[in-house]
Amino acid sequence: MPERGPGGGPGHGPWSQRWEPAAFKARVDEVLHDFVGPEASQLAAIDPQLAPVAEQVAAAAVDGKRLRAAFCYWGWRAAGQPESDALLRAAASMELVHAAAVVHDDLIDDSPLRHGRPTAHLALRGAVRGRPGAPAAARSLAMLVGDLLMALAGQMFATSGLPAAYLARARPLWSVMARELIAGECLEILRTGAAADTEASLKVVRYKTAKYTVEHPLLIGGALAGAGGRLRAGYSAYALPLGEAFQLRDDLLGIFGDPDRTGKNGADDIRGRRPTALLAQTWQLAGTTDRATLRAALGRRGRDAGAAALEAVREVMRRLRAPERVEDMITARVAASLEALHGLDVPAYAAGALTALARSATVRTA
Repeated sequence: MPERGPGGGPGHGPWSQRWEPAAFKARVDEVLHDFVGPEASQLAAIDPQLAPVAEQVAAAAVDGKRLRAAFCYWGWRAAGQPESDALLRAAASMELVHAAAVVHDDLIDDSPLRHGRPTAHLALRGAVRGRPGAPAAARSLAMLVGDLLMALAGQMFATSGLPAAYLARARPLWSVMARELIAGECLEILRTGAAADTEASLKVVRYKTAKYTVEHPLLIGGALAGAGGRLRAGYSAYALPLGEAFQLRDDLLGIFGDPDRTGKNGADDIRGRRPTALLAQTWQLAGTTDRATLRAALGRRGRDAGAAALEAVREVMRRLRAPERVEDMITARVAASLEALHGLDVPAYAAGALTALARSATVRTA
């Protein structure tokens, strides 16, 4: 495939204006495979004992909707820049940021499943089986897998092939993205088990997910393209409510979704007493009897207790119509996002793609 983009030939024809999500995902998957595979192999080559760790590094980049890469890509295209293979590589680095965040998040939450497979800290127990403190050692290995993935994200971005001047425009946003992502994770830990508070829960959503899922990729794509301040402000107005809607949908799927489709354990949020907006809304609607049920369910441990607790909480949520409240929050945020998008001076094909991305991010079953 010929290189396209800055100084790079094709990219202005009508074909480049069509948004084809499946084709884009396939391109990102290929770019990630070609980058992460050799990096994992080099890690394994240091010592045979590192093979299971290298496998987890490679596995972390395999799955994903590639939304973060897509938002980065359209942050670039909406600013008027052409199709670019170098930009695609830079955009794909957003997926390694996500892979790192997922490994760390699963570790913090002690989640057993991701994409239907054991999470890294459980998969790595085999590498330390029979040794003293094996579970803790496996968790330490998983932490280091996440650290390496974040480092690889920065390396992939820096070696994408974009001009140094373009990269320099976007580099400051990386530290902001990392700081705010870590702030969100810290806030979730600090809020876990605290009194239910919808606004506090939404702040966790904003910093833990919304910003690094939509806003920062979009702004980084725009910065790479040389977008002006007005366009960047418009990007944020579109991105923040959309990112919140994305996580609110995730919270609903976490409780009511089909685990065969989500690839996650449905009881995770209940067992972990996570400060989701769904749980906060339920608590605020609940009376004395329902709150007693919630307290008992949230306090349970063990696999069987987790299933029973999940069903008890679901029953209370349905009766109080808390899911409908969260659906209304999602609808309002998507509407605000699309209203901001309609106010942006961007090419029609870019607006169409960003509209489609807003729908696919929030109208989903997995």
